[in-house]
Amino acid sequence: MGIEVFLWILFLILAVGIGWYFSSQSSSKEHKRPNQKALQQHTEILSKHFSFYRSLPEKSKTIFVKRVERFIKLTQFVPRNMAHVSDEMKVLISASAVQITFGYTDVLLDHFSKIIVYPDQFFSSSSRRYHKGEVNPRFGTIVLSWKHFVEGYTYHEGVNLGLHEMAHALQLENLILNQEFGFMSKKDIADWEILAEKEIEKINSPKESFFRDYGGKNQHEFFAVAVENFFERPKEFEVYHQTLYYSLCRLLRQNPLLLIIDQ
Repeated sequence: MGIEVFLWILFLILAVGIGWYFSSQSSSKEHKRPNQKALQQHTEILSKHFSFYRSLPEKSKTIFVKRVERFIKLTQFVPRNMAHVSDEMKVLISASAVQITFGYTDVLLDHFSKIIVYPDQFFSSSSRRYHKGEVNPRFGTIVLSWKHFVEGYTYHEGVNLGLHEMAHALQLENLILNQEFGFMSKKDIADWEILAEKEIEKINSPKESFFRDYGGKNQHEFFAVAVENFFERPKEFEVYHQTLYYSLCRLLRQNPLLLIIDQ
């Protein structure tokens, strides 16, 4: 009996030791210092092409770049009807995800581990229509047209494909049972939905709304359309409906107005 107990304890020690070893190896890979040349190149891409990054204080820029690097590392980028997804594409798409999640320290849309990139709009097998973007929680994928992604960050008119699809992913991430589940305050969600419903009714009425008609489709589409305007036209949004604007500030835990420097 004594030798059996001894062997059992020895087995547990070995099992724990092996588990710790592989865990530490995985952890060391996760925190491995990024390639400095790649890091510099990615920072230059953000500085040149991503206005949200340029508007951040220096300390926040450092955090932003680190989160972009982590997102790239954890995400599989899949080209469709194109040869490959370039580094620049990966950086800017990842930056879009980091932008919308920047108010949450530990949220990087973990469920959506695959991003499929098309050069232009694509035919969706699920809806049987041509799309510019879509989010599929079943397969953990975000699908984007690169052409329309770039257009969204070129013109600041409240239409931004990257932010729109990332907004859908963010809402779904909050509901999916994983380590990022339930990061949004239930009270903040409830307050937002009451205000959103009134604005949806306005969009679908003869009255003029700040938001485009597509936002009147349902709560999910209104949230995505509101997020586009939140980042692209924060001043106009806040003037139009201050209560709705600050409700979204609480949901996303950030305020783009604070990043605007008056000339």
